[in-house]
Amino acid sequence: MNRSMKRTILLIALCAILAACAKAAYTNRSQLLLISEGQETQLGLQAAQDVVKKEKMSTDQMQAERVKRVGRRIAAASNKPDYKWEFFLIEKDTVNAFCLPGGKVFVYTGILDLATTNDELAAIMGHEIAHALVRHGGERMSTALMLQFGGQAASIALGAGTSPAVSQIFSQAYGVGAQVGVLLPHSRTQESEADEVGMILAAMAGYEPSGAMTLWQKMDAYSAKKGQTPPVFLSTHPSSKQRIADIQAKMGAIRAKYYRQQLLQ
Repeated sequence: MNRSMKRTILLIALCAILAACAKAAYTNRSQLLLISEGQETQLGLQAAQDVVKKEKMSTDQMQAERVKRVGRRIAAASNKPDYKWEFFLIEKDTVNAFCLPGGKVFVYTGILDLATTNDELAAIMGHEIAHALVRHGGERMSTALMLQFGGQAASIALGAGTSPAVSQIFSQAYGVGAQVGVLLPHSRTQESEADEVGMILAAMAGYEPSGAMTLWQKMDAYSAKKGQTPPVFLSTHPSSKQRIADIQAKMGAIRAKYYRQQLLQ
């Protein structure tokens, strides 16, 4: 390949990357997204099918309906009708939850021992739904594409569809596969953003945003009581105390702007 062609390819790649710069929903933070939302959603729906096949769904109809009821309210508040929203309760004593692109939300029964109120459950589900809405996984995929393919990342991501390379990067970014639903570390920026957007969604759905603070206080106490490393839901996140402080600082403004008390069933 001659020098002129190399320069042309580099210029095309740089233009594609610049074109892929986007603004995060709700916060307007700058993002680099090299993969389309349609591709990300398709991969998420495929991954969700694998989760349903591999995991045991809870037979506790009351708790499963509770998860669906809270989830539907938050989904309605998100105003994302193109997502195929579904809510699943996995029978496993694991403190975890996650949402895949396309609107498939999975909650583990173990986390319900801590989320005893619907406001707290709304904080969990709002946080996980926020990750999908703000496309944090897409950001991680874009970073991985850049690292793996360098300057050709944009053309690969935009033209590869569901190629093995893109599918593998999706699995890595979302932790699907051998450890279903165990996300790789988010950045602190993404986690703080998901907390903020999650509280906004919960408040818009009629749930008290202070549920996020009581939830993380319980999480912090849970970890201290166990005297061990944090549960999965906390292991890749900022410290609970820092998170509680950040939530407390934002909670009043979010409540004043978004909270509309509703008759919740």
